[in-house]
Amino acid sequence: MIRQPLTLQKALVIGASALVAVALLIMSVATVAALRAFVYDRLDEQVQGGLMIVGGPRGGGHGQSSDTDGGGSATPAPHPSSSTGGSVGRGPSPRVGSLQLIVTGDGSAQVSGYTRSDGTVVALSEAQIAILRADVPTDGVPVTADIGGDLGAFRVAARDINGSTVFSGISLADSAATTSALTTILVAVGAVTLLLAVAGLSLFVRRTLRPLDRVAAVAQRVSELSLGRGDVDIPDRVAEADTDPRTEVGRVGASLNGLLGHVQAALAARAHSENELRRFIADASHELRTPLASVRGYAQLTLTDPEPMSSTQRRSLERIEAEARRMTMLVEDLLLLARLDAGQGLRVDDVELPLVAVDAVSDAQAVDRGREWRLDVASDDPLTVPGDEDRLRQVVANLLRNAHTHTPPGTVVTTAIRRDGDHAVLSVTDDGPGIDPVVADTLFERFARGDRARNREAGSTGLGLSIAQAIVLAHGGSLEVRSRPGRTTFTVRLPALRSEHNAGL
Repeated sequence: MIRQPLTLQKALVIGASALVAVALLIMSVATVAALRAFVYDRLDEQVQGGLMIVGGPRGGGHGQSSDTDGGGSATPAPHPSSSTGGSVGRGPSPRVGSLQLIVTGDGSAQVSGYTRSDGTVVALSEAQIAILRADVPTDGVPVTADIGGDLGAFRVAARDINGSTVFSGISLADSAATTSALTTILVAVGAVTLLLAVAGLSLFVRRTLRPLDRVAAVAQRVSELSLGRGDVDIPDRVAEADTDPRTEVGRVGASLNGLLGHVQAALAARAHSENELRRFIADASHELRTPLASVRGYAQLTLTDPEPMSSTQRRSLERIEAEARRMTMLVEDLLLLARLDAGQGLRVDDVELPLVAVDAVSDAQAVDRGREWRLDVASDDPLTVPGDEDRLRQVVANLLRNAHTHTPPGTVVTTAIRRDGDHAVLSVTDDGPGIDPVVADTLFERFARGDRARNREAGSTGLGLSIAQAIVLAHGGSLEVRSRPGRTTFTVRLPALRSEHNAGL
């Protein structure tokens, strides 16, 4: 499957939107990470403060004052109740979500409690105490520990004091809820921001690329012009507003205008040269017709003279008369091409194309008995085309002469006539060796020959097919060729008049 290329507008919008999405993602991740680090720092401070409260201000013992007054003994702190909201030791009541644990040297829990959201203190289970003792180091540095049950994860710190281990912790439930809420908010805000960014970028890019679209439209219109022949005018130019050299699009527009100007000048020079050459050919043809007619006339007059002449003289005069005839035909062909190129109109009559084909095939049979000439008319209904009968006869004669010239004796040449909708189709098919692909593309050019493709006994001027094509085009039709070894077909399509039979269908 071939991947469809992206337009410049789509590529810019997609690229910019992807960058915005990446920026939003990085910002969101950084924000959540920073908030989590900040919350954990605050929790660690609270955990270490709670550790000092549970273990004593200066680590003087669990629930005991480390200060002595004149050698007096310390006063033990009261133990917390497992079902009441009493405090652990002396001092303020523990905060909601906090955990306190004192484990004596023999492994028994002297103080164990977790303060719920309603202020009640519940004792920790043996499994939870075991998790804390196994996962929390006693270096006083807070770590995260999941003690399971319905309590979840905590930030917990522990310290060894006078043979006992003191634990203090704070639940991470509030921190996790805050982080989750912030993540949800950032995702929602980021999605809305990305949608707005895509819409804004689409409008901005579309507006920014409008000058480029106008320049491309000019180039597209120019590319659709037919610049091959004749006088060609290129009126399209990029607007002055889109040729500002200070912008990239402006430089492209100015360069395109300059290029179109050079192309216009080159086309004008070519058209002038073609007109001069056409005028020269027409003038030369007119000037050559009279002397060639004189040469032919004097040669024919001499040949009919009763005065005796040698065989060499007679053969020379016959060659002069034949070459004068050939030169006359060449001049007539050049004059016809010059007139067609100049756009001179042809006579328009109702021409019965089957009758034209019948006469042309009959003439070919009379001239060349070495080939088999066939005629295939698809229907007995009249097939009438509007046009110049003499020129259409010349088209068929040129196609048959081309088959005679470039195919070996014994070739079967079939001329077929049929109707195809509103067109009359005439085809000339031979079973000769075919056309060399090397010359196939230049077959209808003037003075082009297919000598390398076909055997021939007589020379040609190379104008027959170009004249046939010019006449067909002047009638609003087309002339095409298809060739392969053993079959070559020239097809003429001409607009046809609707017959009474077809009009009733």
